[in-house]
Amino acid sequence: MAFENLTDKLQNVFKGLRSKGLLTEEDVRAALKEVKMALLEADVNFKVVKQFVKAVEERAVGQEVMSGLNPGQMIVKIVNEELVSLMGSETTEIAMQPGKAVTVILMAGLQGAGKTTATAKLAGKLKQKGKKSLLAACDIYRPAAIEQLKINGQKMGVDVFEMGTEHKPAEIAAQAVARARDNGYNVVILDTAGRLHVDEEMMAELQEIKASVEVHQTLLVVDAMTGQDAVNVAKEFDDKVGVDGVILTKMDGDTRGGAALSIKAVTGKPILYVGMGEKLSDLEQFYPERMANRILGMGDMLTLIEKAQENIDLDEDKGREMASRMKKGKFDFEDYLESMKQMRNMGGLSSILGMLPGLGIKGADLSSMVDEKQLKHMEAIVLSMTREERRNPKLLNPQRKHRIARGAGVDIAVVNRFIKQFEQSQKLMKQFGGGKKGRGMFGGFPGMGGGRFPF
Repeated sequence: MAFENLTDKLQNVFKGLRSKGLLTEEDVRAALKEVKMALLEADVNFKVVKQFVKAVEERAVGQEVMSGLNPGQMIVKIVNEELVSLMGSETTEIAMQPGKAVTVILMAGLQGAGKTTATAKLAGKLKQKGKKSLLAACDIYRPAAIEQLKINGQKMGVDVFEMGTEHKPAEIAAQAVARARDNGYNVVILDTAGRLHVDEEMMAELQEIKASVEVHQTLLVVDAMTGQDAVNVAKEFDDKVGVDGVILTKMDGDTRGGAALSIKAVTGKPILYVGMGEKLSDLEQFYPERMANRILGMGDMLTLIEKAQENIDLDEDKGREMASRMKKGKFDFEDYLESMKQMRNMGGLSSILGMLPGLGIKGADLSSMVDEKQLKHMEAIVLSMTREERRNPKLLNPQRKHRIARGAGVDIAVVNRFIKQFEQSQKLMKQFGGGKKGRGMFGGFPGMGGGRFPF
């Protein structure tokens, strides 16, 4: 995630504070100096950092904290609350028109920010909320953009309106809104053209679209990996065409994440959604409190639960049946494949662990504890088995194991080790189901670096 380095540094600062019994003002100021440096390195706007540190210091050196039973924890609480305040305090929803009126959303942004993909992702989110969206292909300069929107719209089960590249974007927008009104759509999302940088031609085109149709929400798509440039772009767009909210893409990348902490404070515009992956489902509603918890390494159980509800497609009977088999130690390789599929749908094991509070795992440690490449090797081993072998591991004699190793492209020793650890996990799950303390379903599997997790 974007804030891994910031999270690690803040955790080290707070660890130092917690190790002290009572805190002096000098302790607090020294810690906040480190917090300031960590925020600046994360590419947070320097004015925002200055105001943030000042607000924390004013509260942290107060009598309530200095004389408290656990001042270190009190400071963590203050930092958490100020981070939430910095990012907007409350979650902001897209303002929809009442009743059967069509809501028109204009998507703007620079080329390469992920606007066309974000348009389809947003339509998918609105579909989950019962809205019927029509996507309008208003980027006439890039034929590939129209095709991309059609492909992504089809994947999300959302209709796309396009008139090719021979008509003006304002005309396409007007025709799309008319089509939506006549055919029972709730929402029209206009995917407009981007440029490599902010220019007058692009702004004039957006203004022309706004003159041709009533736009109810203008959403700006910005790339989190551009850091403070994302904040500057947001400010320019707002000054010239007006912006109601921001969608921040590529928050799962190797970026410092400062844009998420700066945009609201600098522009006054809320972040509505963040893109956390390549898949069309990887668009998360932005919750300032949950993001603050993630930044401070406190987990994000609510988002994890929501991801599970959205992505795990086990029906209730199948879920109960799998749970019963696990308790009896009859969890087989077919179940393993199913669990891998569901885990991948939720963003992978690293993503899941990063949202679990109380494990004491720093973001930087996840890659060493969870070897995703090795997990793929394990999956390849299982896929090289016949269905009968997956359902009845006792069939796996040496001859079959050699065939499986060749099919998976691994050494026979890897296959033997994986099967042995799988059998150990079955026994542990049986113990766990019987009330004895076990190590969890991933406890002994390769790819986990020997880590033990309570699930």
